[in-house]
Amino acid sequence: MTTVILVVMCVVVGALELYAGKQSRDQQNAFTRRIDELNEQVTKQNNVLVTVGEQLTAELSRVKRDVLPALDTRLRQNTGQVEELAGLVHRADDFLRTQAGRLQDLEQQRVTLAALRRKLTEVETSVRAATSTGAAAVEGKVDTALDRLADLERGGEEILELQRTLTRTLEDVEDVVAELLQFTEGELDDTVTAALTGRARPPADGAAVTATGRLWTRDGQLQDILTDMYERCVRANRLSVRFRTAEGADGPAPDSPERRRYFLGGQAADDLAGAFSALLISTGADLPHNGNGRRGLARVEPGLPSGVEPPRPPEDEAALKALLRTLNESTGAVAQIGPLMAVRTREELLCAVLTAGQSLELESDEVFWDPATATVRLRHLPSHQLWDLTAWASTP
Repeated sequence: MTTVILVVMCVVVGALELYAGKQSRDQQNAFTRRIDELNEQVTKQNNVLVTVGEQLTAELSRVKRDVLPALDTRLRQNTGQVEELAGLVHRADDFLRTQAGRLQDLEQQRVTLAALRRKLTEVETSVRAATSTGAAAVEGKVDTALDRLADLERGGEEILELQRTLTRTLEDVEDVVAELLQFTEGELDDTVTAALTGRARPPADGAAVTATGRLWTRDGQLQDILTDMYERCVRANRLSVRFRTAEGADGPAPDSPERRRYFLGGQAADDLAGAFSALLISTGADLPHNGNGRRGLARVEPGLPSGVEPPRPPEDEAALKALLRTLNESTGAVAQIGPLMAVRTREELLCAVLTAGQSLELESDEVFWDPATATVRLRHLPSHQLWDLTAWASTP
């Protein structure tokens, strides 16, 4: 009996061991599958992270390559614009302060005049109440005083305008005197040097007046712009303004177009004539031919690929063309730089390179200040001295 019990217990123990071993293997297999699943998920997540990292790297590279330089450029441009706006605001503030001071002065004058008018009215009332005899005479005197006071009010604005005109005239006189003193100092230096050394010293560039210039336009709104273009063209042709004068058409008459006369130095008249002739030949070469829209001379150098811009023109050529195009905007203007003379009428734009004798002849006849008469006279010049740039100026 005991043996049977032991056998049964051994069988039960064996069955339990077999069951425990099976359970252990099942758990081990399940754990292994779970680990494999987790490894697979980690691998997929790693691949996704690698892809995202590559995309982020590419995006960062694109931002560094494209966005950041553009932001830096825009930041510099905005900084420059902000500085320009700040300058404009400062100038506007100064102008407003000046105008505020003037308005305050005018307001004080108005208050003073109003007080005087009230005082005169009170005097008029007291005089009328005091006596009835001679009332008409007294009333006439009071009315005369009131009219005189009104005239004084109107005269205040005229006085201010006269003061501004006087200020501008004094500034022009100061500029002319300064230029004359500079010119006289240069001439005095040359004279003293010649006296001390016993031989004449050649003058420095621009130390002597070698050419004259004139500028006149019928359009007052273009006066300042045309003056800037004219003086830029003078400097581009290696000339210096020794001194200048300005006067009205009939002398210093108000509201008349200014006649500006320039005395230039730095280049001989013969050299200027050759240089201006070459520039006008180059400018005339831009005229269209045969109505096909093609230029007379190719402005693009041979061998340049399509879409590549030609080199920029020299400074003297660009300055002369800018002056001519500004003249073309006027309804009547005359510009002279030494032997060069440009005339703009309502219909045409003419340029000519004059000889010394022709310049003296036109100056003696006052042709320099009359575009219509100057055009007629220039039409009689030889063809190699005259350029009709009306068509050139009308092209963009």
